[in-house]
Amino acid sequence: MIQQYISRLQRVLMIAGMAALLSSCSKNLDQTPVATADRDAIFGSEAGMKLYTNSFYDVLPGMGDVFRKDAMADYSAVSGVPDFLRTGAYNARVADGWDWKQLRNINYFIVNCNNPAIDSTVRNNYIGLARFFRAYFYFEKVKRFGNVPWINKPLSIDDQEGLYAGRDNRTLVMDSVIADLDFAAEHITLKSDATASQITKYVVYGLKSRVCLFEGTFRKYQTSYNLAETAPALLQKAADAAKKVMDEGGYTLNQTGGTALAYRQLFISTAPVATEVMLSNVTSSTLAVYNDANWYFTSATYGNRLSFTRNFINTYLNIDGTPFTSKAGYDTLPFIKETQGRDKRLQQTIRMGAYTRTDNGKTVAAPPVFSYTYTGYMPIKFSLDDTYYDAGTTGTNAICLMRYAEILLNYAEATAELGKLSDNDWAKTVGALRTRAGITGGVSAKPTVADNYLKTNYFPGISDAALLEIRRERGIELVLEGFRFYDLVRWKQGDLLTRSWTGMYVPALDVPMDLNADGKMDVCFYKTAPAQQISGVTYINVNQTLNGTVNPQVLSQDTHGEIHWLDNVSREWADYKYLYPVPYTDLQLNPKLGQNPGWEL
Repeated sequence: MIQQYISRLQRVLMIAGMAALLSSCSKNLDQTPVATADRDAIFGSEAGMKLYTNSFYDVLPGMGDVFRKDAMADYSAVSGVPDFLRTGAYNARVADGWDWKQLRNINYFIVNCNNPAIDSTVRNNYIGLARFFRAYFYFEKVKRFGNVPWINKPLSIDDQEGLYAGRDNRTLVMDSVIADLDFAAEHITLKSDATASQITKYVVYGLKSRVCLFEGTFRKYQTSYNLAETAPALLQKAADAAKKVMDEGGYTLNQTGGTALAYRQLFISTAPVATEVMLSNVTSSTLAVYNDANWYFTSATYGNRLSFTRNFINTYLNIDGTPFTSKAGYDTLPFIKETQGRDKRLQQTIRMGAYTRTDNGKTVAAPPVFSYTYTGYMPIKFSLDDTYYDAGTTGTNAICLMRYAEILLNYAEATAELGKLSDNDWAKTVGALRTRAGITGGVSAKPTVADNYLKTNYFPGISDAALLEIRRERGIELVLEGFRFYDLVRWKQGDLLTRSWTGMYVPALDVPMDLNADGKMDVCFYKTAPAQQISGVTYINVNQTLNGTVNPQVLSQDTHGEIHWLDNVSREWADYKYLYPVPYTDLQLNPKLGQNPGWEL
């Protein structure tokens, strides 16, 4: 019997038992191959089907995948410019992702789950679960490669036609994805899960809202596909699916901890906050299953020292709901002042203000540390506040894969794109999220005046004030949850990935800065090293050259200004990069696949 509180790894471990049943480890060469195993072991009982379908959870992102995805995002400064953005550094020979093993496992189940001795409601529940995961699998493939082969049966080694077929059009594949989700929504019987670790009916609707929003906006803004006329129907499906979750799912935004803590609790709690978190990777001390978020975000060598850019931090509103960038002199405010009086998600996302940590049982101040951060904006969203967790895969916090906040944003964006967003819609979605973050103004009615900073710096083609604010809100609310790159793809804003990686404002050289108002100096920028250094201060050389080479960390005005990181490494964007290349080795095996345009060389 599968216990109610079961982690994703527990599922994988249990499916190993089924794998042993299907394919014995015995050296007896007469063992029955997997494809023709005694199907009664799987399909002859609900227990067998339940055990087998646990293997499908491997399709979901792993414990450390979610917060790593935003390493290539317009708001992320990291230790090196990703090869994907460097001229000539990424091509089909280094590409990956063309892997179909998980699909065969799913299709095997769908095709063979037809035992008439099992009640049809039970069978359809598990077929629905399989079709959910097939939809998830294919959605990820279409996002990455565009056209892909639609395969709805387990291919055998002698199926030459199936194995060496070409790619199907994305419209056929996405129609099939939506059909799978519709079947899953109709037939999955589980409506709630206190562990937030199993697929429920409303997780299916949540994924449908995500899929249809992506595809609807992709077709609207990626006009070269000539599919814009099909976008409204998809956006309506996104809105309807999200509304289903809102009306029937029973989820609410977490409020525990108040405006200063409720947001971050979603990302540092050991047990998922199931009132809002719909699906999660859950750690387990019993099975020694942990995450490495602390190690990733606090190590100078293990992770990529992901830091946020100042352009992104500027998008956090003032606590009264007005744009921070409407404040006179906002662009020359030092860190300690620019972080005051802002959307309270800021203090729950980066090190700032009175943030502290525990070190060997003692509470210690924890300002940004420039041996970890390049820009000064150091993430804490998924990091636990004890240094014990910093040096290894020891994190005990659950990692969100889907939460109610995303569904609210999906509904708001789809409805705004359709021109149907009402003040009531705004209040229930963006307004509710901002209220949770302590923002007091502009939460009950949609805005009517477009923010000039967003238009100029992010979305010059968008004039709808509400849509601009929804995009602002999506960036802030879902930061580091793995959405940003493909948000830029569907909005056709890939060129944002080439922007300079900017950091906090430095008023002058040789003047130590206190970053958290505790009376202790934290960092000092210089060109000539001081004869005497203050203990505890990190000294940063911002000369234009360093040891005979270009210095990657300088100030925008040479002796003062914003920190700039890695301006010396060029970045390139071209529209063909909205799709990844099909890996070279796979093209050699099957030339019928064809390469995505622009990646031929």
